Amino acid sequence: MTGALDTIFARASGTGAAAVTLVRLSGGESGRVLSALCGRLPRPRHASLRRLLAPGSGEVLDHALVLWFPGPASYTGESAAELHLHGGTAVWEAVSGALIRLGCRPAEPGEFTRRAFLHGKLDLTQCEAIADLIQAETEGQRRQALRQADGALSHLYGDWVARATRILAHQEAAIEFEMDDLPSDLDEKARLAAHALAAEMAAHLDDGGRGERMREGLSVAILGAPNAGKSSLLNLLLGRPAAIVSARPGTTRDVVESRLDLAGVPAFISDTAGLRSTTDEIEEEGVRRAEALGRNADIVMAVFAADRTPERETLDLLGQRADSLVVVNKSDLAPVPVELAGRRVLPVSARTGDGFAGLRAALAQEAQRLAGIGAAPVLTRARHRAAIAEAMAALAAAQQARLPELAAEDYRAALQALGRLTGRVEVEAILDSVFRDFCIGK
Repeated sequence: MTGALDTIFARASGTGAAAVTLVRLSGGESGRVLSALCGRLPRPRHASLRRLLAPGSGEVLDHALVLWFPGPASYTGESAAELHLHGGTAVWEAVSGALIRLGCRPAEPGEFTRRAFLHGKLDLTQCEAIADLIQAETEGQRRQALRQADGALSHLYGDWVARATRILAHQEAAIEFEMDDLPSDLDEKARLAAHALAAEMAAHLDDGGRGERMREGLSVAILGAPNAGKSSLLNLLLGRPAAIVSARPGTTRDVVESRLDLAGVPAFISDTAGLRSTTDEIEEEGVRRAEALGRNADIVMAVFAADRTPERETLDLLGQRADSLVVVNKSDLAPVPVELAGRRVLPVSARTGDGFAGLRAALAQEAQRLAGIGAAPVLTRARHRAAIAEAMAALAAAQQARLPELAAEDYRAALQALGRLTGRVEVEAILDSVFRDFCIGK
């Protein structure tokens, strides 16, 4: 990032013609720039209608609502301003040109949020949540991102960092001040506290990937024999003709993937080649891809046709995936059993729509089980998982350390790994903990 102390600006609303264009400024020169544009600074945090004037010529560029946010009481922690312009492209170009002439520069991607982090307004998990909130497409994603932006993970990880800091402080005190009048069991207390902390981390990791699934989307695979109606079911779920439907077996030879909203949980649903033995090279590859999806998808819909005997290949799939949803299509052509291979059957007719509501509800229920928002905050990124796993490994190594000095190094490594979660670990915090708890040197 260039010129971190520069005053920056960016269009915070969408591109193209609109009713209003929102422009944000941040940096130490924001007040001077705003005064140059509109004559004088408005009352802080109050909208004011002003004429924006071109520097030098005094030409009126626009009539705009202007807001002034003296630092540090702003999103970035710096002095900042907002310009609510008319939404024409020419207006934006004229005002942005004036801002550049007044010494501002266009912001780089994410620079406002980066400055908020650097000024202590947000930690890394909250910065990530802001990005997730902007990208949210479903209700579940919005709720998860907003919860994280409000500090759900920050509070949890901050508590872990505080406890790890205290553990390291106790261990360091036991080493450096063993001749002072300190408790003799500091080393053992540190080990017990580290063991309890590692257990909490393990429970946090054992969440089934719910947060990542909500953020990235579940994978749903529709598998079954040719002509079982898989493509018709896909089209029915999507409400549009995404896949070609034909009475000819083997129409679908590759994976057809589309995005689907399952009661607020994002999902990618895939139609696949029919499961059967074939000598056709292209179809054979399609079957291999279908089988791979069946092994790796979060949700599998095993589809049978009511007017045909259940096929061995699809029955074998049920043996491999005990969590498969069993769907019997074409219920308008023949009776549908209540169970198949010991599993509850979801009857549906892609042609008439009968049973569709039940199928959709079953998919949504399974999606909520896999990715639903619970009481505890959840991991949302692989980097969280990696940092916590690294911290746990360091705490486990400390339990086995033969020397107090080695245990202290392991505790320090655990603290550094946890610090990467929020981006806030201060060495001074360790010293503060030592002096606060033990009053050394009194």
